[in-house]
Amino acid sequence: MPVDETIERAVAPTAPAGRRLPQGVRLGVTFDPERLVADLQNLSHDSWMRQRSFANDGTITEAEVDSRCRPLRSVGGDPERTDPGGPGLDSFADTSWLRRAPYLAEVLSSIPAQLRSARLLALGPGAASWVHSDTKYGLRWGTARLHVPITTTPGAVLYLEGEPHRWQPGELWFADFSRSHQVENTDDFTRVHLVVDALVSDALMRLFPEEYRALLTPEDVLINAEPVRLSPAEAALFRVQCRMPVSFLDWEEDGTFHNDRDRFTATVEAHGTRVLLLRDGRPVLGLVHIGGGEFRFAGWTDERTVKVNLGPYAPSVSLRTRRGVRVRELRVSAESLEPLKVA
Repeated sequence: MPVDETIERAVAPTAPAGRRLPQGVRLGVTFDPERLVADLQNLSHDSWMRQRSFANDGTITEAEVDSRCRPLRSVGGDPERTDPGGPGLDSFADTSWLRRAPYLAEVLSSIPAQLRSARLLALGPGAASWVHSDTKYGLRWGTARLHVPITTTPGAVLYLEGEPHRWQPGELWFADFSRSHQVENTDDFTRVHLVVDALVSDALMRLFPEEYRALLTPEDVLINAEPVRLSPAEAALFRVQCRMPVSFLDWEEDGTFHNDRDRFTATVEAHGTRVLLLRDGRPVLGLVHIGGGEFRFAGWTDERTVKVNLGPYAPSVSLRTRRGVRVRELRVSAESLEPLKVA
């Protein structure tokens, strides 16, 4: 295949006439409100940290309003990471706080999906966020942001595209947070939600109401693959080097990387069973194998993957982005590096 060839693959689904996907939808699971509150009390003896946001350049910004957090899962299991995380060197793991919340651990383990972050988010009295949208937080990019209210009041409201939502303790909700939204709390009591970012799976989608699923087309949902473990010897085979567009590392860009002529030297490197992506010799991303030599970014979804093509001819690397079933691919030439000697 020629160098730098762009390929686009998609089905041609037909959306139901006049469809309008709901902004939020309650899923078919309910949790015990009293046990949720009991775990919350176990975690409320220490002060909570302010919620933070994560930008595509790795910058972490602290909230300006009274929005506080207790992270139950975070990047690397760091108990002080209150941001939702994103692509990076490390994957998500449970924090030490989760050991003090056995029912919340049970709730998380019952969600039929690979989990990214899980946070208890507390919105203080009188607090209100600005109207905003979260980039690529929706089913079409393989992410489901789920809410389980634990404590709430009538004055605690989530506005989705201006429409008020008041979800009740123990319910499990999904909302498309790539749409504009805002939260506010006009009461004198703190509102606390468990907020979970999950990788969309077939099993998770079966929790959605049938009438909601009937509105979806294949381009509306990206189903993520399960990780496929590599032995050290297998991981060592994928050591290659290529010239990669700089914008491909930007998870917020929308598939236009194939036009980017600003390139850097990218190296796929193996360290035992761990595979890393290096930029000009510096590790910048962990890579999670999802089968057939294809890797997604650690901390992210199958929205953005790197596939190492070895085969009988000159090696190449396929850079892929996805939106539902639509795949955009740029294949670039690569150079195989000498396989590491594995004991």
